Amino acid sequence: MRDRSNTSPLALITGASSGIGAEIAREFAARGYDLILAARRIERLERLAAELRHTHSTSASVVAADLSAAGAARELWAMLGQGAREVDVLVNNAGVGLAGNLADIDAESVARMMRLNMELLTSLTRLALPGMLQRRRGGILNVASLAGFQPAGPGMAVYYATKAYVLSLTRALAFELRGTGVTAPALRPGPTRTEFDAVGGAAGTRLFRWLPLMEPRAVAAAGVRGLLTGRTVVVPGWFNKLLAIGGELAPRSLATALNGALLRK
Repeated sequence: MRDRSNTSPLALITGASSGIGAEIAREFAARGYDLILAARRIERLERLAAELRHTHSTSASVVAADLSAAGAARELWAMLGQGAREVDVLVNNAGVGLAGNLADIDAESVARMMRLNMELLTSLTRLALPGMLQRRRGGILNVASLAGFQPAGPGMAVYYATKAYVLSLTRALAFELRGTGVTAPALRPGPTRTEFDAVGGAAGTRLFRWLPLMEPRAVAAAGVRGLLTGRTVVVPGWFNKLLAIGGELAPRSLATALNGALLRK
């Protein structure tokens, strides 16, 4: 990392090793940001960092860490403090979704998903906010899911619940930050062409087989634009916007039954 004399803004991106997180890193690098990329897979992080340094002449550092571990946010933030850089943008992209009925999913896997999707995001946001508020500038982009608009997701019950939490938290945070110079939008992508569905076991569901998939680059571009223009909620793609409206306006019993059918193998 460079020292405080560097005038380039700094973005910290979690879950940056692939998919939407990697594309968000490319978006910020193209805008002149220095980057800290955090995820578990060090080889992918190193390749992405090398690409960004070569393509955009930016500073890109990597932090290999299991962000689903207890206390991961505090450890990551302590490591950043040693670099003497202020984080101008925090992108909470790290997350996982596990498909299957709750009773059939390993209990520790459920706990790790909750820590990654909710605890890490909340703790990093809390750690980043004081400095941003003091400087009266900055942004926090919480990458979640269209699932947050839905009343429930039978077949991915905990994942849907965690994304509803993120949406509620981010909407409240955006209200609290009015007039401070700090923005905090929620990026709510629908099904996207990434490793997410395969890793979480959702690849065979009707949701990912029947609905159109967006490209991660388009999702990332929409999220970064939303952050830089002060949006509160960003839903990329017209079809996803229709699904978001339907999830909030449809009767809860009907939406829950429909989600249960879509999440079936």
